[in-house]
Amino acid sequence: MRKQVLAISLGLLTLASFAQKKELKSLEKALDNNDMNGAYTIVKSLESSIESADDKYKSKYYFLKGQTLVGKKEYENAAATFNQLFDFEKNTGKRKYTSEAKPILDKLIQTVSEKAINLYNNDKNYGEATKYFYLTYKLSPKDTSFVYNAAVSATQAKDYDSALKHYKELRELGYTGKEVMYVATNKKTGKEENLGSKNQRDLLVKSGDYIKPVDKTTEGKSAGIVKSIALILKEQGKTEEAIQAMSEARKSDPKDLNLILNEAQLYIDLGKMDKFGQLMSEAVALDPNNPTLYYNLGVVNFNQGRAKEATEYYRKAIELKPDYADAYMNLSVVILDKEKAIVEEMNKNLSNFKKYDQLALDQKNVYKEALPYLEKADSLNRNADTVKSLMSIYEVLEMSAKAKEYRDLYKTMR
Repeated sequence: MRKQVLAISLGLLTLASFAQKKELKSLEKALDNNDMNGAYTIVKSLESSIESADDKYKSKYYFLKGQTLVGKKEYENAAATFNQLFDFEKNTGKRKYTSEAKPILDKLIQTVSEKAINLYNNDKNYGEATKYFYLTYKLSPKDTSFVYNAAVSATQAKDYDSALKHYKELRELGYTGKEVMYVATNKKTGKEENLGSKNQRDLLVKSGDYIKPVDKTTEGKSAGIVKSIALILKEQGKTEEAIQAMSEARKSDPKDLNLILNEAQLYIDLGKMDKFGQLMSEAVALDPNNPTLYYNLGVVNFNQGRAKEATEYYRKAIELKPDYADAYMNLSVVILDKEKAIVEEMNKNLSNFKKYDQLALDQKNVYKEALPYLEKADSLNRNADTVKSLMSIYEVLEMSAKAKEYRDLYKTMR
């Protein structure tokens, strides 16, 4: 009796294997005929029985299933199936289909990546580009830079929820954005070139066409990612979360100038100029020869009513950068701010001619003091504001020829 049962069981196994072999041939034929719907139907029909199949049938099934899913444009499932094939054949030690499947998966990754880039650069369809950038990552999880691309693209599409999700995933992945460039100097041109890979660089150096090989690490994107998270949270009205995100990032590297500046920018956007000023002072301590930092401190101090300190910071910015047009312009603004008090006094002394005349003279002296800074700003970066301001000052100082010149110039700029 036991023998009879055993015989029946073996018969069932033989019939099952025969059926699977037959179905796999039908699946192969459907793919040859580009009948993806027919192939997909067979793939689904084999799902429940394939786990009990012989190893050789399993390998073939994974290989054909992967191709079918590519044809049906189920790219993520296709990649998962091909990776399942690679793992399976590695474990069994029989890599019959791996060598055929790898180029298919590589081509798929390239196709999806190129589609993402085309959607972003040419079509400006940032929403769709986001999906394909992220899909590229799912197809090739080692390429985490595509998550970054997805986050940037989602931000461009103003899909802030998706952007935030991708930026947070980058932090969880430990993504820094730093890349190693394999550089060498071209003997003919004398210029450094990025030669792609270490092997390629070493081969070209060995050939004698290139010299001075060196590895260079690009600047990371960690600070930018944190800034993006914070700004998105701010855009969503989550101010406290935005501040917290930036503060947490700074705890890990409190002397990172980029993080300080990013946090400072956030406080500007939030209108918290006192905090901005504190952070700019920290930044100056780290980078004392940066004219932009002194300029920003000048802005903060002037807005908070500290004209003397603002003047000192603007002068320092100009000392470090003699062609700093905005610093010259703002320095003239600080000087011209003295006029407010003078005008108030003039309005109070309309009948006191002696006092009024003295105040009018004081007003002209303020204009004379501001004039060289304003003229310098105009010479470095002429715009409607510099021209209009100079026109008004020349008129008050009774510099008729200059006033006319700038009045005519201003008319052409309006």
